[in-house]
This record gives sequence, C-alpha cells and structure tokens, in this order.
Amino acid sequence: MEKYRSLQIKLTPQRLAILNYLEGNKCHPSAEDIYKAVTKHFPTMSFATVYNTLEALKNKGNVQELKIDPNKKRYDPDISRHHHLICIKCNEIADIHKEFKVELSEDLTAGFHLVGNAIEFYGVCQSCK
Repeated sequence: MEKYRSLQIKLTPQRLAILNYLEGNKCHPSAEDIYKAVTKHFPTMSFATVYNTLEALKNKGNVQELKIDPNKKRYDPDISRHHHLICIKCNEIADIHKEFKVELSEDLTAGFHLVGNAIEFYGVCQSCK
C-alpha cells in the first residue's frame, strides 16, 4: 500500500486490488478484463469502481488509455514513452521500446505545436500464424 501513496488517489481495498492487477501487466487489459480478474477476490466490486479507478489513474497520468481497439478502451500501466505492435487477428498488443525519428514539415503540421507521437505497427502474432 505504501508504494501507491504517491498516486494521489484514495486507496480502498478495491482500488488496491486493481492496482495490484495492473502492476507489471503487459497485456493491455480493458476495464472489463480487469473487472473479471479482480471480482474473483472482490465479488461485490462493481464495474463502475473499476472504470472510475481507471479514469482517476488516467487523469493523474498513472496509466495510459489506448484507443487501439475500436470496440473497447485498453489500459497500459507502462507510462513510459513507447509504441505498440498489434496483431490484426487476435488484437494482442506488444510494447516496442525503441525510438523512431519522425519529422514533419510545417506544411504537414498545419500550425500544430507537436508534443509527442505514438506509432502503431500491425501484423500477425506468432500464435495466429
């Protein structure tokens, strides 16, 4: 519990269960995936608790919301700058921790002040080949 105090959110047992599930999680779960996992230990937890906790974490910059899957939001507890590789068959998402130099000319940015980028690569994973 001590390690989560810096997150600046109220730490209830349900929120701690969500945080423990997210810690080190590399599968980029949806709110529904998290809900299914944590209700095994907290059967009375509501989906709203999971969603509201994810929103609080996102708003504090402690989790990234991915909009890669058009059917549902996915969440990434790795807030470091990185890119993603997505399987077009099963929607598995893998992290890519490599910088890619992308330069856009002023005529392409249309006056935008760029603050970052995220690149998505699409392919077929080993399991789906």
